[in-house]
Amino acid sequence: MVFLQNKLNLKVSQKQILTPGLVQMVSVLALNKLELKEMIDAEMVENPVLEEMEVSIPLLDDVAGKVEAREREETRERQEPEAVSATADKKDPFEEIDFGSFFRDYLDPGYRSFNEREDIERPSFENFLSQPATLSDHLLWQLGSVNVRPGVRAAAELVIGNLNEDGYLTASEDELLGASKKSAEGPEPQESALAGTVAVRAVVNGHHSHTPFELVVSRAVAPAGPPPSQISRSAVPDAPFVREDLGEAITLVQNFDPVGVAARGLRECLLIQIKHLQKTRDFEGSADPENDQVIEDAAKIVHGQLHLLQNKQYKEMARAIARPLEAVIQAHEFIRTLDPKPGLRYNKVEPKLIEPDVAFVKHGDEYLVMMNDEDLPQLRVSPTYRRMLHQGQTVEKDVRSYVKDRYKSAVQLIKNIEQRRQTILKVCYAIIRRQQEFLDRGIDMLKPMMIKEVAEEIGVHPSTVSRAVSNKYVHTVQGVFELRYFFSEGVQGPEGAGTSLLILKRRVKKLIEEEDSAHPLTDDQITRILQSQGIQVTRRTVAKYREDMKIPSTHQRRTRN
Repeated sequence: MVFLQNKLNLKVSQKQILTPGLVQMVSVLALNKLELKEMIDAEMVENPVLEEMEVSIPLLDDVAGKVEAREREETRERQEPEAVSATADKKDPFEEIDFGSFFRDYLDPGYRSFNEREDIERPSFENFLSQPATLSDHLLWQLGSVNVRPGVRAAAELVIGNLNEDGYLTASEDELLGASKKSAEGPEPQESALAGTVAVRAVVNGHHSHTPFELVVSRAVAPAGPPPSQISRSAVPDAPFVREDLGEAITLVQNFDPVGVAARGLRECLLIQIKHLQKTRDFEGSADPENDQVIEDAAKIVHGQLHLLQNKQYKEMARAIARPLEAVIQAHEFIRTLDPKPGLRYNKVEPKLIEPDVAFVKHGDEYLVMMNDEDLPQLRVSPTYRRMLHQGQTVEKDVRSYVKDRYKSAVQLIKNIEQRRQTILKVCYAIIRRQQEFLDRGIDMLKPMMIKEVAEEIGVHPSTVSRAVSNKYVHTVQGVFELRYFFSEGVQGPEGAGTSLLILKRRVKKLIEEEDSAHPLTDDQITRILQSQGIQVTRRTVAKYREDMKIPSTHQRRTRN
């Protein structure tokens, strides 16, 4: 008979464990200048032992003048203590009151000159700069100006909340109706998610009274997080709606500015814009038979021949809609004036702020690496806390332990920042040694370079080099580039071993730009041209690079007269 019993076993194993200091060194190395500055500011707030060194050092003359003034004041107080005290006793407290401004404020409501106005410190002008309106804000503002039923309004808010960046409606009608049903039923205690249940997670935009929310559909056997019953009541529509309300709301939003939002696809988006243009022309009475025929042809092409339009198959489209070839080309030109992504007018991507971390400066015949340490706080350990650690028994044990931990953390951070600096300098000098011709003559002389080669040269792991060049930029005479830009593989071939893949893509793009649009180059022809230049590539490789650069195929690039 076997009984359960406890046993103690020893097991010896070797593991690589990163110490907290090493973890911090790895994270600091991957930061660029702006991120490092934010991290240092946060550490200075949390760690009182860290101090920022004063950048400005006072001049000796200023220091000597302040010392002499202080000595004269101390001498005068020692020589005339009674006079100083008598002067202080005779000071009238009513002299500290500005009766002129008092009576001017409360007894004179008349006109005041500019010099008599009170100087009040006001907030910065930047605080009054308006934020750009998003697509949801713009649509909700238009929804607030129309008079519709509560159900339609609730459905329209839900539709607006489920538009992607391009302005397309990403959720289906069943999902939107399911959200309305859940909001009407209200929260239920301990609701469980069964197989096939649609879980709804709300994303709240609290700036509007009727808050839209985004649907995130997931199917699971059991809930991994909080149950759907915990959805905030402020995140669901204020009124339930039915399918008819939802259809009316979608049509309403589709006719808002910009026209074409809330479409379920490209075809519907273009058709909405064409129909809106036709209605506008009929309402304004600016009908033109020739232009009306072009718009009608464009509607037929978008409705049933959109796949032919993408490949510019004009003859096939002309036979499909029974129109001449010239009319099809005119309709295509009109379709190109439409907006396939109307939401991007308001969902604009903010430009990314780039500040170079290093600079390659030419000094004589060689290049030097200059670190951009401007605006970075120069850290040091506080002398006050350092003396506190050496005071011995005069400091309480808990206080001493806390200061000791903070002291070690501060020293470790300063070492990691310096280690980051030295690693980046080593990597940059390795780049300069390999890319000298690029810096002198331009981008066409960029040579292939691998991270592993640089890591072996400076004696670190390849992951260290990868972190050192991640999200960091360098200023050169050829422009501002990301440090990772210099690392790329080489192309095979007798002359291609020294050719970077980036240069190969540039050659493929240049050949396509210089081709005859009536007879564009095929991938086989481009391959033969590159092989004649000593770069041994295959047709499949050329096709892959062309697709990576989002260049259409030969058939799509051909222009028919």
